[in-house]
Amino acid sequence: MIIVNFGVIYNLNKMDNNSILLFDLEKTVGSKYLITDSWKKQKYSKGWRYGSGNAFAVVQPATLIEIWRILKICVKADTIVIMQAANTGLTGGSTPYDNDYDRPIVIVNTMRINGIHIINGGKQILGLAGSTLYDLEKKLKPFGREPHSVIGSTSIGASIIGGVCNNSGGSLVKRGPAYTELALYGKVNQNNELELINELGIDLGSSEEEILNNIENRNFDESDIKQSNKLASDNDYPNIVRQINSSLPSRYNADKRLLNGVSGSAGKVAVFAVRLDTYDIPKKSQVFYVGSNSPDVFWEIRRDVLSKFKTLPTSGDYLHRDCYDAAKKYSKDNFIVIEKLGTNFLPTLFELKRKVDLLSKNINFLPDKLSDKIMQFLSKLWPSHLPKRMEEFRDKYEHHWIIEMSDDGIDEAKEYFNKFFNDKEGGYFECTTREAEKSILHRYVAASAIGRYHALNEVKTGGMLSMDIAFPRNEKDWFEKLPSKINNLLDTKFCYGHLFCHVLHLNYIVKKGVNVDELKKELLKTYEARGAEYPAEHNVGHEYFAKPSLTEFYKQLDPTNFFNPGIGKTSKLKNWK
Repeated sequence: MIIVNFGVIYNLNKMDNNSILLFDLEKTVGSKYLITDSWKKQKYSKGWRYGSGNAFAVVQPATLIEIWRILKICVKADTIVIMQAANTGLTGGSTPYDNDYDRPIVIVNTMRINGIHIINGGKQILGLAGSTLYDLEKKLKPFGREPHSVIGSTSIGASIIGGVCNNSGGSLVKRGPAYTELALYGKVNQNNELELINELGIDLGSSEEEILNNIENRNFDESDIKQSNKLASDNDYPNIVRQINSSLPSRYNADKRLLNGVSGSAGKVAVFAVRLDTYDIPKKSQVFYVGSNSPDVFWEIRRDVLSKFKTLPTSGDYLHRDCYDAAKKYSKDNFIVIEKLGTNFLPTLFELKRKVDLLSKNINFLPDKLSDKIMQFLSKLWPSHLPKRMEEFRDKYEHHWIIEMSDDGIDEAKEYFNKFFNDKEGGYFECTTREAEKSILHRYVAASAIGRYHALNEVKTGGMLSMDIAFPRNEKDWFEKLPSKINNLLDTKFCYGHLFCHVLHLNYIVKKGVNVDELKKELLKTYEARGAEYPAEHNVGHEYFAKPSLTEFYKQLDPTNFFNPGIGKTSKLKNWK
């Protein structure tokens, strides 16, 4: 059979299976949006910070119907599909990992499909496959509302749906992990048949393509939106985080309470749209910068605030002095870019960084990690960027806590801190608007310090470990004290996190010659002995083992192992063999 497609003549009788697959994909999205070149595929097949592998092809559909047609093609061709949006995850969960899969991999990148529908007067939204938190934040502002995440994920262009699939947490104390029971998604059943599941609670028609077309183009009325008892957020989290005597963590990715349909699915289904709650923007806010040399002081503050305050904090992010110093030195360029150009430029910067590093890796005479070396040099030319009072607290205190209160909680916090520090070690100050912006930004960019430090010192140091740990709510010894046999193997360690939620990000550079995998096992054993769960909010990706309950959830969603096999170090083989 002879077919002409985009001006190219194909003889299907003489084409092998791979050629037919490429032909069908190209027919669906066009040649411009079918990527097979090895160099161009790397952007999609390599994780933001972790993991990489080969992909047969990358496709970039323009509509939800195109996604559906691609999935049908891939089911017929017996491939693997990895659904991908912004690819900003930290554990490699939306890319291949190594090259030991039993079928070709097709990556379906959804970032061309960025529609967002505001419904219920701004109280809820519908986010389509590639929509971002950053765009959502902008769309909600005129309604006096904001999304689940407003710092961190929003800044790097992360997708709305990625957050839900990963039960992403974040710094906000009142909101918990991203969660919904209202979604539109595709799955492959045990008979190897593609199914469209409409759990959005909206009447969108009957056939698959009709449903997908109607949701994308908003061909529905408010009267078609059903109100039910199904949740569009984790509305029980404020109560959970207040349970300070519980021996369980408040948030972690394997929490059975939050595994439902697309929520926590980690790419085991194809998500077309999600329905989520939004939140009132506070009328007033105030940041309190708190310092102490005693972890016990912070433990006491945390318990008092969570159990006694009428108003929960908006956020409460912790920073150890060593991490403060590292962020000041190694994250200065990120800080300046965000401060001067805004977060909307950050995805562009990271994309440029990724391209420069891929280029330097493939051209022998260019140094590895070229982007880090250039940006670090340029940052030295910029004057000091942190406020005087923050620097004074850095010299005075080992532990730093940036606590944001809103509305009635502001006066509540003022009264509490005034009384508390009358007879307790430590101190605080009320941030000016400028100090508040800089302190929050400094804590945010601290996450990048470990990568920069490692990039500049990789010749004299060993590997890098980034741990995402949720400690029990009743854990008093929250600040890490490692056994000397482990501590002696570390070159550098940075600690930061969301202290009210007892989530800590523990980043390590090991000494030269140390086996990173073995050390990681030992570290995880120490956390497990303390009742901790992991990962807390970054999802298992290809970095962590999925617990049995999580693996079972994946198998129920994806019985043939068609979507994202190997996630959580599970089987990569068809039918989970």
